[in-house]
Amino acid sequence: MTSEWAVHGSRTIYTSPWVELDLVDVEPPGQPRYEHHLVKWAPVAATVVLDDQLRVLMMWRHRFATNTWNWEIPSGIVEDGEALEAAAAREVEEETGWRVDSVEPLAYNQPVGGMSNAEHHVFLAHGAEYIAPPVDTHEADRIEWIPLDRIQDMIDRREIVAGVAVTGLLQLLARRPTPSAPEAP
Repeated sequence: MTSEWAVHGSRTIYTSPWVELDLVDVEPPGQPRYEHHLVKWAPVAATVVLDDQLRVLMMWRHRFATNTWNWEIPSGIVEDGEALEAAAAREVEEETGWRVDSVEPLAYNQPVGGMSNAEHHVFLAHGAEYIAPPVDTHEADRIEWIPLDRIQDMIDRREIVAGVAVTGLLQLLARRPTPSAPEAP
């Protein structure tokens, strides 16, 4: 028996350059058909920028939807035809004024898989060069380099709550090499 849902069609209820809301005619296995909401977003690219002092480039900002202040990593929507890596590097520069030369994949997630096609692609950049004040001046109240060894406590205290930031930072912390124990004589 298959557990894959049958999709019989869909209709768009709302669309904008940022988001689309569809009602999808679905049929779960052994269940009656019904209309399920599907929120469609463009992919998001984000970057954890780590310098040679093991500090992370972070932005302090307010999110009106949740009425919360928190630290975030640079992130944004991938533009049509834009490569994920290019979008990640562009967002760092636009939102912080720092330029990264290259990024490498760090994490991927689907934050709301049950009702959205949303995809978050998180990259890692080693080092950055400050080039100018940020172009997107509305993105952050402060931009700071925060020591990596403070990140876990900040997540625990809910000072970092954005899903894309938590995903990337926890992945970086999980991959961080641990000091080896001294060998026994």
